[in-house]
Amino acid sequence: MSPPGPTESPPTGAPRALLLSGASGMVGAALAERRPVLPLPRRDPGTGAPWWEPAAGRVHDGGRAIGAVVHLAGAPVAERRWTAAVKAKILASRREGSRALVAWLAALPPERRPTVLVSASAIGIYGDRGDEELTEQSSPGSGFLAETCQTWEDEVRRAEDLGLRTVRVRIGIALSPRGGALGRMLPIFRLGGGGPMGSGRQWFPWVHLDDLVSVLLHAVDTPSVTGAVNAVAPGIVRQADFARALGRAMGRPTLLPTPALALKLVMGAELAQEALLASARVLPTALLADPGFRFRFPTLDDALADLLKQR
Repeated sequence: MSPPGPTESPPTGAPRALLLSGASGMVGAALAERRPVLPLPRRDPGTGAPWWEPAAGRVHDGGRAIGAVVHLAGAPVAERRWTAAVKAKILASRREGSRALVAWLAALPPERRPTVLVSASAIGIYGDRGDEELTEQSSPGSGFLAETCQTWEDEVRRAEDLGLRTVRVRIGIALSPRGGALGRMLPIFRLGGGGPMGSGRQWFPWVHLDDLVSVLLHAVDTPSVTGAVNAVAPGIVRQADFARALGRAMGRPTLLPTPALALKLVMGAELAQEALLASARVLPTALLADPGFRFRFPTLDDALADLLKQR
């Protein structure tokens, strides 16, 4: 990501009060560097600012005039082994948060409703699909992540019944040295221990964090954007190619593959299979067809060169 510049103002006519759930996460924090936001915390800040109780289905907007909502909140997916309790929390956080937001929107007088709801989803909705090319029109897959994403999107789509423009951004593997997948890889690769995971032939649908934030803001600002949008770079690669590119960019070898069995033993079979070993050849078809959007980092080498400058 480029060094933060002056706070970015929305284009003329675009909504200025942007309510943001998940503002403390990696993506939310990056978005807040580019656009003024109203964070939606889970505790009452005591200042009259918005806050919410997603499990209770309540949003307290403090009477603020809100022009747009970006919904990023959800429990982390890959931080712990998937016990039954962890999976229930992952699913509930997305179902209940989305349901609470839509219920709040429905209760607002039409003249007070925001003009758009932009919600995160994930490429996990497609499941493990091998070499099949996946666009926004592709059917959902199977597995826990696919089923969770379907539930998530179904709740968000209820806002369409209110006549509200709704965008579901299916986020790929967001790359940033601040955290996420790349943040966890860097120390390992720095020590020369990086390499392919499993066979390495699975597709690795990545996106530079800067481009991901641009997708979210484009969805907020552009009335023609609606429905599902795949937020992945066009320069998709297989996982082994990603590992080689990262090693090359860091000047480190990538000779130590991690066997699938080892990943499953450490992380649990289901999490390792769905989060690391599954293959999803996701294409950003809607974004490539949109004349108003341009990727800053469409190729992996350019993206890694920019990201590694931030270390």
